[in-house]
Amino acid sequence: MSRPPESQAAMDQLLSTLDLEKLEENLFRGVSPQVGWQRVFGGQVIAQALMAAQRTVDGDCFVHSLHAYFIRPGDPAVPIVYQVERIRDGSSFATRWIVAIQHGRPIFSMSASFQVEEQGLDHQVGMPPVTQPDKLMGEKEFKELFLAQAPAAVRKYWNQDRPIEVRPVSLVHYLTKEKLEPRQDIWVRAVGEVPPDRHYQACVLAYLSDMTLLDTSLYPHGTSIFDPKLQVASLDHAMWFHRSCALDDWLLYTQDSPSSSGARGMTRGSLYTRSGTLIASVAQEGLIRKRADE
Repeated sequence: MSRPPESQAAMDQLLSTLDLEKLEENLFRGVSPQVGWQRVFGGQVIAQALMAAQRTVDGDCFVHSLHAYFIRPGDPAVPIVYQVERIRDGSSFATRWIVAIQHGRPIFSMSASFQVEEQGLDHQVGMPPVTQPDKLMGEKEFKELFLAQAPAAVRKYWNQDRPIEVRPVSLVHYLTKEKLEPRQDIWVRAVGEVPPDRHYQACVLAYLSDMTLLDTSLYPHGTSIFDPKLQVASLDHAMWFHRSCALDDWLLYTQDSPSSSGARGMTRGSLYTRSGTLIASVAQEGLIRKRADE
């Protein structure tokens, strides 16, 4: 599937951030793309931490789950050091503990579990019926129609060349402040070619899994992550990798938010191939606090 050159450039930049520098055994260093953000995108830290861990396990052992906590905002101007602890290496499973460090302090921690492939019982829940991505508005048309009157933060977010294209099945939340059901369906696609290496594929999948989740928890409140009256940030992130996927086509990201309370919103997500294969499940809780001056 061909991609425009500028899209491949965005994907190449993401892949470059995943090519961590090895400093010492179990110690790696990653950098952030200079795109003008005040803090590092959480999906990038998850993906880099996963890559660091993968480089300490045998090649026939693949990630099946990760559980992460965002401790402090990441500084995009400073490299991130990833320290990996080899908790266990068994005959079938391996466990790693990863800490991301900046300015001498941890900003993120994650545990990840890896498994040698084996056969077993197999079932999945079906993909919901939704409009196919080819029949939805593309990002170019979206920008032309909606961005002119959008707040500066929204324009800045959408005008960046990004390695992942997003096509929401519904655009209602962009057009109204009405309180909506806490669920959404979004098609996502890597806009450049992802290497056939399963370790890179898992990292790109982890990267995109952090996109759009917090928005879903804000739907019932008639607002979004771009509301300047809100302080919004990911707090934790969990992911389960069910089946491998080449990431060469659209994926459906179905999301629902069962609860928000205590200035936190919780969202669950499922990632399906276009043909309906469930490849990953996600859960995340985020901070959705009203700013003190409001």
